[in-house]
Amino acid sequence: TKDMTKGPILKELITFTIPLVLGTLLQLTYNAIDSIMVGRYVGKTALAAVGTTNPLVTLILLFINGICLGTGILVGTLYGAKKKEDLELTASTGLVAGAIFSLCVALIMAIFAKPLLILLQVEAEIRPEAAAYLRIILAGLLFSFIYNYFASLLRAMGDSTSPLIFLGISAVLNIFGDFLFIYVFHMGIMGAAISTILCELLSDILCIFYIQKKIPELCLGKRWMRFEKSKLKKIVSYGFVSAMQQSTIQMGKLGTQVIVNTLGVNATAAFSAVNRFDDYCTIPQQNTAHAMTAVMAQNKGANETKRMKKAFYLGMGMETVYGLIIMAVVFFFAKPLISLFTTDEAVIEEGVKYLKLIALMYVLPGVTNGIQGYFRGIGDLKVTLYSSLVNMGVRVFSEIPMVYMFHMGFEAIPWSYCLGWIAMLIFEVPFMVSKKHRIEKRL
Repeated sequence: TKDMTKGPILKELITFTIPLVLGTLLQLTYNAIDSIMVGRYVGKTALAAVGTTNPLVTLILLFINGICLGTGILVGTLYGAKKKEDLELTASTGLVAGAIFSLCVALIMAIFAKPLLILLQVEAEIRPEAAAYLRIILAGLLFSFIYNYFASLLRAMGDSTSPLIFLGISAVLNIFGDFLFIYVFHMGIMGAAISTILCELLSDILCIFYIQKKIPELCLGKRWMRFEKSKLKKIVSYGFVSAMQQSTIQMGKLGTQVIVNTLGVNATAAFSAVNRFDDYCTIPQQNTAHAMTAVMAQNKGANETKRMKKAFYLGMGMETVYGLIIMAVVFFFAKPLISLFTTDEAVIEEGVKYLKLIALMYVLPGVTNGIQGYFRGIGDLKVTLYSSLVNMGVRVFSEIPMVYMFHMGFEAIPWSYCLGWIAMLIFEVPFMVSKKHRIEKRL
């Protein structure tokens, strides 16, 4: 663990962000390898099935991870304030509540898998494989929660490296698992799902073992079963808003997925591929914002207001520089990048159009993510929720006329993203300026 209320702030942000980025990229590698293996060795129908379930799976995971993130913000503040007893009770209450919630969600979603896919306008030829894949992934939902919860606690206490190591080991094994189940045993799309949940279980085991040996603040033993209503209320107030904010983003993606599904299998497959790659591009921006949140939360607990302000400005600089770099890379290498996922020329053509357009806009999500990190760090999560609602609302409702009235086709999707990010900035900036004045007045 690490006390981030002292020392050079830029160094803290960079050293904390790098493992976060690498860890999330490894997590995305799970999905990317599944898509590459399925697309090349099973077929484009199976690739479309994986892609069309991905927004739904991600929605569930983001809601659960929102609970983890909310608890992590509380733990980070308590760790900075050196309140050990409150930290322990908050951690144990969050674990019990989150585990029960994960099991209930997995059961309900597995039962209603087919109706949900019909609601998402998934084509009949894709639906059986998509439903089977979704149910297997849901069987491992508890494993996903346990890893992400403990990883969130470690990060809140300044350790972003250990979760990366555990995830790295799991990711390497996932590569071999995909090859074994898909290519050797010919298990198709089911093999990809089984490989993923087995590797998630391994991440849990490694994470728990490490905490027991190395993190005395979290060596609670039977005290992990403690549950306190007052702590749950606080966790819910942070975790629910954070989960709703995360889920709002994915609900917007689900809305977009429904629209894309009406454009045919080529567009659906292309959207699956570009989403995988697009995630790789924007994840460093999101993780820089998470680093800003972690640094600011600890300093809030320690009443280090000047350091909070400095962390924000330095983080925003990192977001902007990265956005400009990735913009150039994606624009000039769009075709070879999309060709990693499929050899179908029609799918490649659709994917290249999308990537070249979205690349020109990559600075915008960097700026919006940085502002979101700021509001999470100071504990004002409602602004992050409302701004995300604005973003997703503008995005989805602008897609409808662009696709069905102006017949822009697949190219309408990146343009709608641009409009959503601009609307989000228009909403957030006045609140940020107001908060900034309050901080300066306090100083």
